[in-house]
Amino acid sequence: MNIHGKIVTLRAPELADMSKLHKWSNDPEIWNMLGGWHFPFSSRSTEEWIRSRKDGNLTDHVFCIDTHDAGVIGTANIVNIDWKNKTAFHGIMIGETMFRGRGYALDSVFAIMRYAFMELGLNRLDSDIIAYNDRSMKFYLEKCGWKHEGVRRNWYFRDGSFHDKILIGITRDDYREYVEKNKYWD
Repeated sequence: MNIHGKIVTLRAPELADMSKLHKWSNDPEIWNMLGGWHFPFSSRSTEEWIRSRKDGNLTDHVFCIDTHDAGVIGTANIVNIDWKNKTAFHGIMIGETMFRGRGYALDSVFAIMRYAFMELGLNRLDSDIIAYNDRSMKFYLEKCGWKHEGVRRNWYFRDGSFHDKILIGITRDDYREYVEKNKYWD
């Protein structure tokens, strides 16, 4: 099953996506803005990661962001799904710089939220942003309806310094209200 936004399709990663996924996994500009560990990845490890993705995984969904004109331009996810509490973590990355700021990320996040809240029945999505990633902060808080929920001080270590982790989230009710106000799906 694919998830459709207005201008993107979210689908499972395929081996045909390997070259782009491998390129992005080794791009310091991309990874400097995201959390997690940063090591060089071989094409073999990228292939193994794609092959290890299990269809029907109940706690982690990773998607390629596919566009009609350009093909795969990034990835998005809903991971660490907690079915009892109806929560999950979400992240996104637009790997192709020429497609940033053109509405693809916005459509991807709205498609993810609709899927998480209206199809999976989740009640909230969480994410976090490294404090100096102003573009992502503005994007989620001003364009997607997410809320600033806290700070974990000195969480990320980058280039010899510690940086805060900004905690953000959105509930199903927040999403419904924001969509109604902005008429995103109309």
